[in-house]
Amino acid sequence: MNRAALADFLRRRREALRPSDVGLVPGPRRRAPGLRREEVAALTGMSVDYYARLEQQRGPQPSEQMLAALARALRLTADERDYLFRLAGHGVPRRTPADSHVAPALLRVLDRLEDAPALIISGLGETLVQNRLAEAVFGPAPAGGLARSSVYRWFTDPASRDVYPPEDHDRQARSQVASLRAAHAAAGPGSPADEVLRALLRQSPEFVRLWELHEVSRRFEDHKTLVHPELGRIDVDCQALFTEDQSQALLVLTPAPGSVAEEKVRLLAVLGHETFA
Repeated sequence: MNRAALADFLRRRREALRPSDVGLVPGPRRRAPGLRREEVAALTGMSVDYYARLEQQRGPQPSEQMLAALARALRLTADERDYLFRLAGHGVPRRTPADSHVAPALLRVLDRLEDAPALIISGLGETLVQNRLAEAVFGPAPAGGLARSSVYRWFTDPASRDVYPPEDHDRQARSQVASLRAAHAAAGPGSPADEVLRALLRQSPEFVRLWELHEVSRRFEDHKTLVHPELGRIDVDCQALFTEDQSQALLVLTPAPGSVAEEKVRLLAVLGHETFA
């Protein structure tokens, strides 16, 4: 662990960012350039003291999970992320289609989306990051394991289907399987996609039937009807923005202007996870 270089790198990357770059309101009295330490700590979920000690060359060796959070908070590129891991004395994460490091370009767009549900997903349908409106609709992203994949959840957890109306379940199921086939073709044997595939072939007869259709697709741009437990049905259009290697996608869900759905999305912005009385 190169404490001096790590501290200098973190400080310089922090000072190179503006609050607006990470979706924060600048606020008054900003004497120093860039983000404040407490803002970086909040973005990564660590304490301010822990982060401050890293910049002061006296902190403990950060875990790989903490480094991944720092790379995301500081909007590091893949090369910068790898450099951060080396400075901290860890091996560099493998770059595969399942790499969960969020592309900074997609994050910059997501940071500016406040009036529509938006989320960044991997090829396996893992929610890598989402704004608060998306979380109000879909709930918190699973922390780990096969359940991180929306395809796996769809065929193993009936509650995961509640966000779509029953008449749309068949279409969504076929779409999930077609997306997994595309991800599996890109990743190959031994990949996380292969792990999800093997698990579903063992656990879900419905999945086996649909897998045998040999459909393949990564289509996201369509009209969706989402179901919120308190607000009911919300009709939205889904637009997707992919990274250059097609490994991640930013999904933006927008209601038609002046529609009832638009009013419901505005209510989501106010209520968040609160439940109606």
